[in-house]
Amino acid sequence: MKKITAVVAVVALAAFSANAFAAGKGEAVFKEKCSMCHPDGGNIMNPKETLKGLKDTKFITTKIRNGGNGMTKFDAKAVSDADAKAVAEYIVKTFKK
Repeated sequence: MKKITAVVAVVALAAFSANAFAAGKGEAVFKEKCSMCHPDGGNIMNPKETLKGLKDTKFITTKIRNGGNGMTKFDAKAVSDADAKAVAEYIVKTFKK
């Protein structure tokens, strides 16, 4: 029983560490690629379209890829799929409103 508990604890810790790494990566990429135009979740090009309150990570990753309305388009060379997902998750968690 102790071995099973130890294994469960290790797996839980690994999952937590992976999530923490992804969150940190999302923040780092956001600061590098996005924060100039979206300081504090705002939008310098269109102040009515902020990042605040966004909940759909798929919408965010699509916007990262396609840009539009003054936003730069970031292809997979500029922002990997994993990084785009991490940024989207960071935005949802950070700019709740």
